[in-house]
Amino acid sequence: MRQKQVRKNKWYEYQDKSYKFIALAATGIGILVLVVLLWDVFSDGFSRIDLKFLMDSSSRKAKNAGIYAALGGTLWIMALTTLIAFPIGIGAGIYLEEYNTKGRMSNLLEINISNLAGIPSIIYGLLGLEIFSRTLMLGDTAITGALTLSLLILPIIIVSTREALKTVPYNLREASLALGATKWQTIWYQILPASIPGIVTGAILAISRAIGETAPLIVIGAATYITSVPSWPNESFTVLPIQIFYWIGKPQHDFQVNAAAAIIILLAITFIMNGAAVYLRYRWQKKIKW
Repeated sequence: MRQKQVRKNKWYEYQDKSYKFIALAATGIGILVLVVLLWDVFSDGFSRIDLKFLMDSSSRKAKNAGIYAALGGTLWIMALTTLIAFPIGIGAGIYLEEYNTKGRMSNLLEINISNLAGIPSIIYGLLGLEIFSRTLMLGDTAITGALTLSLLILPIIIVSTREALKTVPYNLREASLALGATKWQTIWYQILPASIPGIVTGAILAISRAIGETAPLIVIGAATYITSVPSWPNESFTVLPIQIFYWIGKPQHDFQVNAAAAIIILLAITFIMNGAAVYLRYRWQKKIKW
């Protein structure tokens, strides 16, 4: 009996070691593929990046083409999506975590919000096309794109807000209420400042995901060829992912180089936003002491 147990333990140890090597190999393959892709993109596109490339608009000649309109449209979409999604998502997270009473309807709502975060982005594009573009007759404008991407990232912001609020000790709420503060005063002056690192980090990461989306914007009709930055939210627009998609479809090698250069710019924006999220979280966490 004892020998059986020893053999069983050895088999478990073998499984543990095998899983460790399999996981390490899978991670290594993923990193290797990523390095190869990045090397291919940087070797093709890095030399193409200059001030002229950043300031020129799209052109039918690859050497004269730039990302000015796409970069400006990306900044428009980022700003509008932030203005729409942040207040709604954070407000919904506060309501669900602090005010909502537990029950069957509450559980159903929470499950649906969590599931919405995993829905393919093209579904949100179809929803935006039907509701914002056709029903509300906003057309293929920047505000339509921002509203569609806001729907895409709202579940992420709501979930991250709730998780951030859960990290605040319940004693802080009790102490504030015991001193005579109302529930809203407790939330505004105590809970929100303490949970800001998690809320801001989740919100910035959600926006960084949104700026890399292509499928929803293609569905709502974002322009693939445009030479100017929209002056108002009700004008046509394009963004960097759409511009990259347009250039990759061209057979000329110079357009492929342009696409690689635009990918580097998009990666830089994403890394800057992710870095800002990490920095802000670290800075605010140092200030907050329970």
